[in-house]
Amino acid sequence: MSARVIVGAAILRGGTLLAQQRAYPPEVAGLWELPGGRVEPGESERAALRRECVEELGVEIEVGSRVGPNVPLRAGLVLKVYSAELADPAAEPQPLDHKGLRWIDGHSLESVRWLPADLELLPHLRALLP
Repeated sequence: MSARVIVGAAILRGGTLLAQQRAYPPEVAGLWELPGGRVEPGESERAALRRECVEELGVEIEVGSRVGPNVPLRAGLVLKVYSAELADPAAEPQPLDHKGLRWIDGHSLESVRWLPADLELLPHLRALLP
Protein backbone atom coordinates (compact mmCIF):
# COMPACT_ATOMS: atom_id res chain seq x y z
CA MET A 1 0.00 0.00 0.00
CA SER A 2 1.41 3.40 -0.96
CA ALA A 3 1.71 6.33 1.42
CA ARG A 4 -0.94 9.06 1.52
CA VAL A 5 0.43 12.29 0.10
CA ILE A 6 0.47 15.70 1.74
CA VAL A 7 1.35 18.50 -0.70
CA GLY A 8 2.97 21.80 0.18
CA ALA A 9 3.27 25.01 -1.84
CA ALA A 10 6.48 27.03 -1.86
CA ILE A 11 4.69 30.20 -3.00
CA LEU A 12 7.20 32.76 -4.22
CA ARG A 13 6.73 36.51 -4.74
CA GLY A 14 9.34 39.22 -5.14
CA GLY A 15 12.19 37.13 -3.73
CA THR A 16 10.18 35.95 -0.72
CA LEU A 17 8.47 32.73 0.36
CA LEU A 18 5.00 32.56 1.95
CA ALA A 19 4.79 30.77 5.31
CA GLN A 20 1.75 30.28 7.51
CA GLN A 21 1.56 29.86 11.28
CA ARG A 22 -0.45 26.96 12.68
CA ALA A 23 -3.33 27.80 15.01
CA TYR A 24 -4.02 24.16 15.97
CA PRO A 25 -3.70 21.41 17.11
CA PRO A 26 -2.14 22.53 20.41
CA GLU A 27 1.07 20.49 19.97
CA VAL A 28 2.01 22.44 16.80
CA ALA A 29 0.18 25.74 17.36
CA GLY A 30 2.54 28.64 16.71
CA LEU A 31 4.85 26.68 14.41
CA TRP A 32 5.24 27.66 10.75
CA GLU A 33 4.66 25.63 7.60
CA LEU A 34 4.12 25.89 3.88
CA PRO A 35 0.49 26.06 2.71
CA GLY A 36 -1.02 22.77 1.57
CA GLY A 37 -2.73 19.62 2.75
CA ARG A 38 -3.88 16.12 1.91
CA VAL A 39 -4.40 14.83 -1.60
CA GLU A 40 -7.92 13.40 -1.72
CA PRO A 41 -8.67 10.07 -3.47
CA GLY A 42 -8.88 10.59 -7.24
CA GLU A 43 -7.28 14.04 -7.03
CA SER A 44 -3.91 14.93 -8.60
CA GLU A 45 -1.21 16.44 -6.41
CA ARG A 46 -1.35 19.71 -8.37
CA ALA A 47 -5.15 19.91 -8.14
CA ALA A 48 -4.96 19.26 -4.38
CA LEU A 49 -2.44 22.06 -3.97
CA ARG A 50 -4.61 24.52 -5.91
CA ARG A 51 -7.68 23.51 -3.84
CA GLU A 52 -5.81 23.78 -0.54
CA CYS A 53 -4.51 27.28 -1.36
CA VAL A 54 -8.05 28.49 -2.14
CA GLU A 55 -9.31 26.93 1.13
CA GLU A 56 -6.42 28.11 3.34
CA LEU A 57 -5.42 31.40 1.71
CA GLY A 58 -8.32 32.48 -0.50
CA VAL A 59 -6.04 32.69 -3.57
CA GLU A 60 -5.50 30.79 -6.80
CA ILE A 61 -1.97 29.58 -7.57
CA GLU A 62 0.01 28.38 -10.56
CA VAL A 63 1.87 25.21 -9.57
CA GLY A 64 5.47 24.83 -10.75
CA SER A 65 8.06 22.09 -10.35
CA ARG A 66 8.88 19.81 -7.42
CA VAL A 67 11.11 21.17 -4.66
CA GLY A 68 13.41 18.87 -2.70
CA PRO A 69 12.87 15.22 -1.87
CA ASN A 70 9.81 13.46 -0.49
CA VAL A 71 9.75 13.95 3.29
CA PRO A 72 8.36 11.02 5.29
CA LEU A 73 5.87 12.13 7.94
CA ARG A 74 4.20 9.87 10.49
CA ALA A 75 3.44 6.32 9.38
CA GLY A 76 1.77 6.18 5.99
CA LEU A 77 2.19 9.87 5.06
CA VAL A 78 4.70 11.64 2.81
CA LEU A 79 5.14 15.37 2.11
CA LYS A 80 5.78 16.55 -1.47
CA VAL A 81 6.48 20.24 -2.08
CA TYR A 82 6.02 22.18 -5.33
CA SER A 83 7.08 25.70 -6.21
CA ALA A 84 4.16 28.03 -6.94
CA GLU A 85 3.21 31.60 -7.76
CA LEU A 86 0.01 33.53 -7.19
CA ALA A 87 -2.21 33.33 -10.29
CA ASP A 88 -3.02 37.02 -9.71
CA PRO A 89 0.19 38.75 -8.55
CA ALA A 90 -1.88 41.52 -6.93
CA ALA A 91 -3.87 39.05 -4.79
CA GLU A 92 -3.21 39.10 -1.05
CA PRO A 93 -3.33 35.70 0.68
CA GLN A 94 -5.36 35.66 3.89
CA PRO A 95 -4.87 33.35 6.91
CA LEU A 96 -8.30 31.71 6.60
CA ASP A 97 -7.33 28.58 8.53
CA HIS A 98 -4.14 29.71 10.30
CA LYS A 99 -2.95 32.14 12.95
CA GLY A 100 -0.89 34.27 10.58
CA LEU A 101 1.06 34.62 7.34
CA ARG A 102 4.51 35.99 6.61
CA TRP A 103 6.56 36.59 3.45
CA ILE A 104 10.12 35.51 4.31
CA ASP A 105 13.32 36.22 2.37
CA GLY A 106 16.22 33.80 2.06
CA HIS A 107 18.18 35.43 4.89
CA SER A 108 15.26 35.11 7.31
CA LEU A 109 14.17 31.50 6.81
CA GLU A 110 15.47 30.56 10.27
CA SER A 111 13.65 33.50 11.89
CA VAL A 112 10.52 31.38 12.42
CA ARG A 113 10.02 28.01 14.13
CA TRP A 114 9.16 25.57 11.30
CA LEU A 115 7.35 22.26 11.61
CA PRO A 116 10.00 19.48 11.46
CA ALA A 117 9.05 18.34 7.92
CA ASP A 118 9.28 21.87 6.50
CA LEU A 119 12.53 22.46 8.40
CA GLU A 120 14.08 19.54 6.49
CA LEU A 121 13.31 21.35 3.23
CA LEU A 122 14.90 24.71 4.15
CA PRO A 123 18.07 24.18 2.05
CA HIS A 124 15.87 23.45 -1.02
CA LEU A 125 13.59 26.43 -0.25
CA ARG A 126 16.58 28.74 0.20
CA ALA A 127 17.80 27.72 -3.27
CA LEU A 128 14.56 29.18 -4.73
CA LEU A 129 15.25 32.62 -3.23
CA PRO A 130 17.73 35.28 -4.39
